[in-house]
Amino acid sequence: MSTKPYHLFFFFLACCAVCNAAHSTPTLKKKPLAAKPAEQSAASGPAYAQREDAMAAADDIASRRDLSQKWVRRAIAQAHYSPQIAKLILPPAAGVAKNWRLYRSRFIEPIRIKAGVKFWQDNQASLERAAKETGVAPEIIVGIIGVESIYGQKMGGFRVIDTLATLAFDFPANHPRALERSTFFKAELEQFLSLTHRTGVDPLTPLGSYAGAMGMSQFMPSSWLRYAIDFDGDSRIDLFNSSSDAIGSVANYFKAFHWQPGMPTHYPLRFDESKLDLDGLLASDILPTFSIAALATKGVVLEGDALQHTGPMALIELQNGESPPSYVVGTENFYAITRYNWSSYYAMAVIELGQAVKQSLTDSLAK
Repeated sequence: MSTKPYHLFFFFLACCAVCNAAHSTPTLKKKPLAAKPAEQSAASGPAYAQREDAMAAADDIASRRDLSQKWVRRAIAQAHYSPQIAKLILPPAAGVAKNWRLYRSRFIEPIRIKAGVKFWQDNQASLERAAKETGVAPEIIVGIIGVESIYGQKMGGFRVIDTLATLAFDFPANHPRALERSTFFKAELEQFLSLTHRTGVDPLTPLGSYAGAMGMSQFMPSSWLRYAIDFDGDSRIDLFNSSSDAIGSVANYFKAFHWQPGMPTHYPLRFDESKLDLDGLLASDILPTFSIAALATKGVVLEGDALQHTGPMALIELQNGESPPSYVVGTENFYAITRYNWSSYYAMAVIELGQAVKQSLTDSLAK
């Protein structure tokens, strides 16, 4: 989650958090959603049929997963290299400044908020049940699905098999973490083939993001295998068409990453400039490590409800281009959101979109 790449900062980081183990036997729907023609991307590069390394990987996957060698070879052989995917996965050019306000404007906007209100209204029972069973607030679930796919409107138009093969066998060598990322995507390709084989789905048909994430919740294959659940009771898991399954699966994901019911995600702050140790505060990045007392010694002033918080916190810096950065203090629940996608900008967008949808729904009911 993660997965969760930072290319074209405002294109949205589609990788969900990384996870490898499986504890269930989820199913893909038999006929995955077809992308709209404008979304569908043709993989213009060569097929992997003639690549010895790809066929060796197919044999290895088949052996270790106890799959038909012929079936795995056929699937990978018909995958195509996509230069577009290879380009999208690269980090931005040096000197591209992060800008929270601009990033925020892509997600907290009228069309997405309106779609979120309808999604909440249509799925209120599932949201309330998920919150009761996992403790994850409805607005966080709504925020995730809204940021990830605009409530199912934009689930990606790349063939997952092309994406995962491209990033497994031809991950751009000029990426600073090329070897690590290639290894990750080889594992995701294996998980994807295992998932589609056991559920009887043609691996050439599912569509997803440029990183291989699928469905309303944009789960990577490993996340689908480990965290996706049948929440609507129809004996299959369908993150493409079942809003209930998507809601339950997102909530289950956060429960697995130690979401704490009732805990705020962040608090406002001000700085005591005479004590401020910004470098020290940012040294641990977004990992919560500071107590209230430790924050105070480094120049962070908290007030109100924040003073009652007992767990560790982290200083979250959101850069605003050439303008001064924005700061909040993030809790363990803020950190849990970043396990879905490793970005504080992403986490804040999820939080604020969920809050905006909740407020808009409240306002509409009050009229």
